[in-house]
Amino acid sequence: MSGLSIEGVSKTFGTFRAVDDITLHVPHGTFVCMLGPSGCGKTTLLRMIAGLEEPSAGRIVIDGEDITPVPTHKRNLGMVFQSLALFPHLTVGENIAYPLRIRGVARAQQRQRVEELLALIHLPGFADRPVSKLSGGQRQRVAIARALALSPRLFLLDEPLSALDAKLREAMQVELRQLQERLGITTIVVTHDQREAMTMADLVVVMGEGRIRQAASPIEIYRRPADAFVAGFIGSTNLLPVEVDRAGRAVVLGQAIPDLALPAGMSRGLVSIRPEDVRLQPPGDGAIRGRVSFIRDLGGTIETFVEAGGSTIVAVTTPRERDDIAAGTEIGVILPAEACVVLEE
Repeated sequence: MSGLSIEGVSKTFGTFRAVDDITLHVPHGTFVCMLGPSGCGKTTLLRMIAGLEEPSAGRIVIDGEDITPVPTHKRNLGMVFQSLALFPHLTVGENIAYPLRIRGVARAQQRQRVEELLALIHLPGFADRPVSKLSGGQRQRVAIARALALSPRLFLLDEPLSALDAKLREAMQVELRQLQERLGITTIVVTHDQREAMTMADLVVVMGEGRIRQAASPIEIYRRPADAFVAGFIGSTNLLPVEVDRAGRAVVLGQAIPDLALPAGMSRGLVSIRPEDVRLQPPGDGAIRGRVSFIRDLGGTIETFVEAGGSTIVAVTTPRERDDIAAGTEIGVILPAEACVVLEE
């Protein structure tokens, strides 16, 4: 089977299970972001793919070849880690050429490959520049070029952009994605940055407590989270209690929500609804009654916090969509059924 297959992989350190029976198939040419809180197992899983950690159970297969017993240097993988690990005493060109040199590639071929990669990362003419004279973004590009020097069959990156400032990080996210699309190389990025994952990935793998909680496209993860953990971790959401009343209606904070149904056999759970889907209106029939507790004006959007039935509901609107509402105002909240996802508690 073409691509990367992780089959029943686990990793234990003493009595602690860092990765717990993970199975995942990544088709060739896919850009994957592994996302989750610190300690969820994402870096450990990446290190096992790279061969830097040995699985306690399971196997890792690339294009039909079981690489589990294969040492790191024979897996033909490109790797970029948070520290970048560039050699400060070497030039840009010497850093990029380093893996070619240790493989015994002729100097003329090294120079040709370095020039190709410098053009690819938009740094032509930088071969003789000292690494110490580069900006953070330029060093990041050089690290990427060095990882690609040997045309790897898999490209692995562990928190590669976390040290950059916010504006440069967002620019590099776009550049990295465009580079991956041009090369068509299967790429796996470990990150804790939700925006980064949503920007770059074809496939987002959300991890928690050593397990995959959901693996799907960014829009599927955002709009149809598999559980409350995923809903709360990806972006902002409102998680509100829902129950079935005697008439069989779904009720949230004392208000029946027309056309909202709980799965068969579920009498209570949680509703996840994104703030941009919440509608505000004057208090009245059909709306959850609440009181505005706080308003945050972010320029392009306005966040309105509403206290209702012991819960806080956040609504996001634009200045044009909403009349001026002050803190303390009584207000009605509408939760459109089509925007609600019912989850287990």
